[in-house]
Amino acid sequence: MTEKHVLVVFPHPDDEAFGPGGTIAQYTQADIPVTYVCLTLGEMGRNMGKPHFANRETLPSLRKQELIDACEALGIKDLRMLGYRDKTIEFEDESIIIKQIKGIIDEVKPSLIITHYPGHGVHPDHDATGKLTIEAVRQLPEKERPKLYCMAISKNREELLGKPDVVNNIEATMNVKVAAIKAHRSQSEAIFKEDGDALNERLKKWLAEESFWIYQFK
Repeated sequence: MTEKHVLVVFPHPDDEAFGPGGTIAQYTQADIPVTYVCLTLGEMGRNMGKPHFANRETLPSLRKQELIDACEALGIKDLRMLGYRDKTIEFEDESIIIKQIKGIIDEVKPSLIITHYPGHGVHPDHDATGKLTIEAVRQLPEKERPKLYCMAISKNREELLGKPDVVNNIEATMNVKVAAIKAHRSQSEAIFKEDGDALNERLKKWLAEESFWIYQFK
């Protein structure tokens, strides 16, 4: 683990856990600082727990606390919540968000940034966040640009992007990833078996590897 500082930029609480949670845990366990920029509180999400324990009014504060708890599980000590409304990132003033992200890049000087690959998310907020993060990096002098690891979760990602550049085995930190996912209780309860401990083989395969595409500027 050779990074100096890792910056993670995603739109929703739980993106960090379901996505690169095991990789994040590898960095924090190696005493590499991780800053997480989360653009929204995911307050428009449809999941309210199973059985339901949240409603539209309580969900924002609930998901905020779940995010804090997940970051604690992952070892993230620097959490930045930008306060944008869920499902609106594509409609916001791009220049303002780019400036915010670039300001954080200038502050923490990451050697690596993890975000979504534009056009290969499953939510418009994913694509918009990846696009704006990449633009913030593009505005840096070329020699000062950190590496960009992008998560692509579209069904045709390999057809369009090729095989991932990085496939990281996170079996050693899988328990941390699972703890972070479970911290997002309103979103994750239905995924796990009732006993809450034994994951079935499909979930183990899904959780054991995290794949990234390195963004190449043209």
